[in-house]
Amino acid sequence: MFEFITWGGAALSLTGLAGLIWCILRVMKARKAGLSDDELRATVQGVLPWNLASLFLSVLGLMLVILGISFG
Repeated sequence: MFEFITWGGAALSLTGLAGLIWCILRVMKARKAGLSDDELRATVQGVLPWNLASLFLSVLGLMLVILGISFG
């Protein structure tokens, strides 16, 4: 039972990490495109909710991993 929680948390954490990498690549692409300041700001504001959601997913996954290891 707790092994499932540990591996599920690891998968959730890796999904969040992939989301964070996607956010980084998206902003780097926008910076290299030579957008104006307002366009770059709009891009960053659009990526921000995805960044926060990915970070939350990663933290939640790590919490599940710790829970699974502690009780398993």
